[in-house]
Amino acid sequence: MTNVAALQALSTLRDISSAREIAEGRMSTGQRVGQASQNAAYWSIAATMRSDDKALAAVQDALNLGSATVEVAYQGLSSALGVVDEIKSKLVAASEPGVDRDKVNKEIDQLKGQLESIASSASFNGVNWLQINDGSDTTAQVAASFYRDLNGGVYMETIETDLWSTAGGSISSLIDTRANATNGEAGILTSTRFATDAGSTTAYVLVANDSNDGAIEISLDETTTDDQLDDMIKTVDGMLQMMADSGAAFGSIQSRISLQTDFMGKLRDWMADGIGTLVDADMDEEATRIKALDVQEQLATQALSIANSQPQSILSLFN
Repeated sequence: MTNVAALQALSTLRDISSAREIAEGRMSTGQRVGQASQNAAYWSIAATMRSDDKALAAVQDALNLGSATVEVAYQGLSSALGVVDEIKSKLVAASEPGVDRDKVNKEIDQLKGQLESIASSASFNGVNWLQINDGSDTTAQVAASFYRDLNGGVYMETIETDLWSTAGGSISSLIDTRANATNGEAGILTSTRFATDAGSTTAYVLVANDSNDGAIEISLDETTTDDQLDDMIKTVDGMLQMMADSGAAFGSIQSRISLQTDFMGKLRDWMADGIGTLVDADMDEEATRIKALDVQEQLATQALSIANSQPQSILSLFN
């Protein structure tokens, strides 16, 4: 009535079929842990790391955007530096006896117009680091990194640079277009500090606007004295020095962004490896296991056949 051997063989066959189903599932999905029920801890860690990887991908995009913004600002500043250098050359040439200063001034006016054009057009995706308007921040920021601490808190890091300092520090932008009178402090071409540093009693600037109300835009005519011309040259030279410093600052930011972009790419690769270690299936191992289960299934089937045939021996008693 009860064939214990057949029941045992049938149970073994069921276990083998279940193991085979699991191995085939791993082969088809490529994952050893595809559901929380298979390993809750590993599944949870992998889900969190995948979410962080998406955040890192967004940071990579932000870095590329920031790199383009800095590149536009640097190229604009580099072009403006060449124009200001040309203005300085015109002023030096005007100091020579017999030079028609009115004609030189016309050339300088065109160069000043070019500077304003450069500053206003050096914009990428609506961001312009060379022209400061009302409401502009004193610093420029570029997303740099995303990380999670041991307590599960998430944080963003940024690469920052000062566009100007109210304390009289460095200036990176070219023109201050703010409406309030601030001596044009936020723009190299509008700031009166360079004339003051040059010892001039006149607040010379290359671009006069509402931000530097009362400043005197550099220009020449036949009444311009040699002392005034000397002050103008010194003022423009101070602007050139600040522009060179600003170009170096932009270059360092470009280098930092490039290094960070490379690191973020490697970090995502390392994270992918870590996730794979936790949840990915070893395809060679699973293929070998399936082959072994095939053999075990054949043996279990034979064992079940033998177990089922044992009761037939009872008939021999009736021969």
